[in-house]
Amino acid sequence: MTDRGYWGYFPPSRPIPVEDGIKARTKRGRFGERWWSQRWLAILESLGDSARMQRGRAYARKGQVRNIDLQPGLVSARVQGSRRTPYDVQIEIDPLSDVQWEQAFDALSGQAIFTAQLLGGEMPPEVEDVFRAVGAALLPGKGDVEMNCSCPDWANPCKHTAAVFYLLAEAFDDDPFQTFTLRGRTREQVMKALREQRAAATWADEHPAPAGAPEPLEECTADFWTPRESLGDFEVSIKPPMVDSALLKRLGAPSFFHRPEAYLAALTLACQSVTDRALALAFQENPREEL
Repeated sequence: MTDRGYWGYFPPSRPIPVEDGIKARTKRGRFGERWWSQRWLAILESLGDSARMQRGRAYARKGQVRNIDLQPGLVSARVQGSRRTPYDVQIEIDPLSDVQWEQAFDALSGQAIFTAQLLGGEMPPEVEDVFRAVGAALLPGKGDVEMNCSCPDWANPCKHTAAVFYLLAEAFDDDPFQTFTLRGRTREQVMKALREQRAAATWADEHPAPAGAPEPLEECTADFWTPRESLGDFEVSIKPPMVDSALLKRLGAPSFFHRPEAYLAALTLACQSVTDRALALAFQENPREEL
């Protein structure tokens, strides 16, 4: 059996030309000028064989990729091959969790230079340290990426997927925020979160909490009833009420009882008994006796 009869072999073919496809700027040599773009391509080139990678670069330079749609965690593209119907390419990237993003934004907002550099089209390598500190990685590794193509080639990545990878590297060169989109947050979401974090930090700096400000209740439930200071000098003065049944007289006769005077008389006796008992317990030697 010849190689041509083997199911895994696909002879070279000419792709159908595309007039308005996405053409790579790079005409020869290596793709990816920035370090983060090279890290992205390292995933592809560690998984694919050199022949398919070479064909993928040729597809990218010829403009065989019709379109690329980059959404949080997902890249969708259509690549024109030798068949009339373009092939569908999907690249899925594991997004970071909401907690990881919140922690990363909190750390990034503390360094205004990071935001300025990102807006200027630069991504300092120190950004990776920020994400690593929260147990994440901004740039995906091999285990974070899943690739699929509708072409009949058994290899993954194929030349169509490779062409999309190379074009994405050039897009990342221009806008490092797109690497954030890969991990689940768009440029707009990143900037909004950083602005809110910076605004909150600025307000806190301009409005410091007064000395002795109370702690949030949820942070002190374990010792809520424990005095913060000694009560040795605290004095309590207990005196009999100046007006008998003051609370009942203030509330007035109830409307839900058909004989309000009788109801008040009975409740007055009960309240007086409770008051007398409470005063007796307050002044006796054994305060632990219950009512």
